[in-house]
Amino acid sequence: MSNPVFNNSAIFGEPKRARTGQGAAGTVQQNPAYGTPPQQAQYGSYGAQTADAATLDAMYDAPTATTADTKRLTYDDVIIKTGGLLALLVVVGAGSWQLVDTMPFLWIGGAIVGLVLGLVNAFKRNPSPALIVAYTIAQGAFLGGISAYYDARFDGVVLQAVLATVVTFSAALFLFKSGKVRVTPKFTRWLLIAMVGYLAFSLINMVLIMTGVLDGWGARGGTIGIIVGLVAVGLAAASLIVDFDSIKRGVEGGVPAKFAWSAAFGLMVTLIWLYLEFLRLFAILQSSD
Repeated sequence: MSNPVFNNSAIFGEPKRARTGQGAAGTVQQNPAYGTPPQQAQYGSYGAQTADAATLDAMYDAPTATTADTKRLTYDDVIIKTGGLLALLVVVGAGSWQLVDTMPFLWIGGAIVGLVLGLVNAFKRNPSPALIVAYTIAQGAFLGGISAYYDARFDGVVLQAVLATVVTFSAALFLFKSGKVRVTPKFTRWLLIAMVGYLAFSLINMVLIMTGVLDGWGARGGTIGIIVGLVAVGLAAASLIVDFDSIKRGVEGGVPAKFAWSAAFGLMVTLIWLYLEFLRLFAILQSSD
């Protein structure tokens, strides 16, 4: 998987083909899928219970259980949680933007706290709504400050980045729903290799800028910077498609509803990355004019 939030999850991660035990005839015994009801005992087994006619009639007449009754994950759960976190991100970001002159280190602190909380949430087996909300607040402080920084130097790039993020998210969702792009093991391997390469390039470029070997955008300036920026946007968009596939598997697998927080957090991580890449790309395009 590309997104560590989904990749490290036993709920949303790709199914593993591992042997869990051998039967007497050498056949592989596998555990039932998450949410699968236990199998009934064989006919004639000692202690088997027989339901009477009245009980069977009551079962057939009862209304069908909904996802609210079974407390299983639904797409609505993910949409509501994600929408709420995005709204909180925007509100905190707007406040951070206004405070960037009086509290210039607020967004830097938000970046550090957001990074720490992001790692903590990514490796938690069970989601923590409080930590996910805290991560969103920290990232809102960071995005508000850095957006104000870019807007002061590159006119209009923030609005362009926001619109581009919304359009890319919609396009990725459309491609996934239409089936035109399928998430296969080959696709995820390619994405993982490309993301590792991009991360290595970004870290080397940052070190060269901080040590004074390169200035300005470093290796990301000019035509090369534009090409790298387009590649980064493509990687983030592909990561969104993988995120959608992970959520789809979770819903179809009947995982508990509490994991809607994990799904929303995973989408937030990818959307924030996508926005930052667009912000940098449009700034490089303006500076190269």
